[in-house]
Amino acid sequence: MKRISEKLKVIYLILLILFIAVSGILWIDYIGLIDISRVTGGFKSDAPLVTEAPGDEPSLIEREQFEKEKQGYAERVEELDKREARLQEIEKELASEKEKQDEIKKGLDLEKKKFDDQKNRYAGYEKNIKVLADKVANMPPDESVKIMVNWEEPIIIDVLRQMDADAEALGSASITSYLITLMPKEKASRIMYLMTQL
Repeated sequence: MKRISEKLKVIYLILLILFIAVSGILWIDYIGLIDISRVTGGFKSDAPLVTEAPGDEPSLIEREQFEKEKQGYAERVEELDKREARLQEIEKELASEKEKQDEIKKGLDLEKKKFDDQKNRYAGYEKNIKVLADKVANMPPDESVKIMVNWEEPIIIDVLRQMDADAEALGSASITSYLITLMPKEKASRIMYLMTQL
């Protein structure tokens, strides 16, 4: 009897160990550490999250929240698109304004160049008039009139006026009236008329 009871104890003990082992394996499978359905399956690194479980659909609240976030992103994208379009319009306007300003600047530079050229030309013309006036004043009146009648009328007028200005600066009398009387009558009357007009 004692022997049978020893054997029974061993059997019970083995059955208990087997029961604990099987229960432990089933429990480990249930919590997701191993997968018994796979023969070659090893231990899993992590238990799958409830939201990531296969075949699990998101709840109504999660779907609503997802839709709200999606709508918010769509509105944000639309707002950014509008801003980008506005920035492109502003860039085009600025480019157009810059082009206009460049054209205006080119026009102003061209006008300045023309003005400088005219100024330099006038400075050279004025210098030449002073030289001619000085030469005419130092020549005998008859000879100077013979030379002057062959000039263009504006040059004659400018030389006579320069001679008047030079005589005034020196405090002496000008001989321009005398020179005009020595010119042919038609030329003299034309010069006197133009001197009152120009």
